Amino acid sequence: QVQLVESGGGSVQTGGSLRLSCAASGYTTGTFRHCMGWFRQAPGQERKGVASIHTDGSTTYADSVKGRFTISQDNAKNTLYLQMNSLTPEDTAMYYCAVDLSWRWGCDLGLTEYDYWGQGTQVTVSS
Repeated sequence: QVQLVESGGGSVQTGGSLRLSCAASGYTTGTFRHCMGWFRQAPGQERKGVASIHTDGSTTYADSVKGRFTISQDNAKNTLYLQMNSLTPEDTAMYYCAVDLSWRWGCDLGLTEYDYWGQGTQVTVSS
């Protein structure tokens, strides 16, 4: 019954910004240590981790987005966000929200650690 619904994707020019949201439901938040993350996949490429966040607030970023992207949660800890600034065409991809419900002390960007995925939202950056 876990459900993740992404929104906020779209088309922007180089240097623009987008804010992605992921509404999570179907599990109890704040009662155990787990991870949520953002991943992206460009045509012809494998899906790669972008950013992750633990219930304690700790974050991890891919080197390619450090200093430009920020992952965060709302106060209720049931909605995930990805603020993307200084976008470039290399950021063009389908972006996916994911949750790892296993108990963990911390998070990383490994795909196999995540159990549930959203439907994805397209981000296109033109030059």
